[in-house]
Amino acid sequence: MSDMLTQEEIDALLRGNNQSDAVLTPEEVDAIGEIGNISMGTSATTLFALLNNKVTITTPKVSVMTWDDLVREYPIPYVAVEVKFTEGFEGSNLLILKEEDVKIITDLMMGGDGHNIEGDINDLHLSAIGEAMNQMIGSSSTSLSSIFNKSINISPPKAFLMSFKESNPMKFSFNDSIVRVAFKMEVEGVLDSEIMQLIPVDFAKKMVKDLLNPKADNEEIEIDKKELPDKSRIVDKSVRHDDDIPEAKKTDMHHVQIQPVQFEEFDKDNINSNKENIDLIMDVPLEITVELGRTKRLIKDILEFGPGTVVELDRLAGEPVDVIVNGKFIAKAEVVVIDESFGVRITDIVSPSKRLKKV
Repeated sequence: MSDMLTQEEIDALLRGNNQSDAVLTPEEVDAIGEIGNISMGTSATTLFALLNNKVTITTPKVSVMTWDDLVREYPIPYVAVEVKFTEGFEGSNLLILKEEDVKIITDLMMGGDGHNIEGDINDLHLSAIGEAMNQMIGSSSTSLSSIFNKSINISPPKAFLMSFKESNPMKFSFNDSIVRVAFKMEVEGVLDSEIMQLIPVDFAKKMVKDLLNPKADNEEIEIDKKELPDKSRIVDKSVRHDDDIPEAKKTDMHHVQIQPVQFEEFDKDNINSNKENIDLIMDVPLEITVELGRTKRLIKDILEFGPGTVVELDRLAGEPVDVIVNGKFIAKAEVVVIDESFGVRITDIVSPSKRLKKV
């Protein structure tokens, strides 16, 4: 009997389904689901890199609700992340997460095992989840740019605590229809929950319209070609035979001399041809840096640094160091001692032409 739905749950499902049918067509529902699937698929990869744990975000479920429905269905406080599109689309949406999920994600980002979740949500949790969402949505914007064939950017997301009953950051009317896209999110071994996206209906429909009916640039080109006079068009006459040309026109034809194309050699070391331009910048100072190596450490490890701490780098002892000019790698070198100062002896260097391009 415990598996049976209550009458309230049945009514909520029926109300949601009827509303979806009235507001969105089946084609629009599928399109919104596909947009969410692509976005969250890329986001899962980014979250995996942040948490160093396997992350799975399942295919979304799309439905339509009102803010009043959300108040009844989600009575406890949540963490909301507002995402505003600044390029490609005009609009905002909310990502909703449980407080406990945010604590787990924050602990994993700080190098923990995901079980240090005691206490209330604080600024550290909100800052961490805001940064996580910033990177997740940033990567999903790249994917969306590909499917919509235009540049899509967002402003830095804002994370905050909210209760559906007490706050309404998107200024929805209680009876306005809202598209809810629910994703099941799993972080291996520590988290099995749900993340929810709330999108205004008009914004959702705009994305669907752009996805299903992309702007046809070819149509504009065809219109422009029709408006051009015949004498302005480019016509390829190279395949015509002399027999197709009237005798009166043959006397007007000009002979065209055809020569094989000549390409400039790649990686050409001779830069004398650019000498006049180079002379103009010969006295410009450049910053030279020698990089011994790099490493990555968790925030908690860095906070524990003190006198005597040994930091291991990603370079073996005796391995050549990198010589960097204005942030660009140009050479390999070995460390030497000159009097009482360190120096480097160049052992391998890129070609002059490549050096010039890097500078």
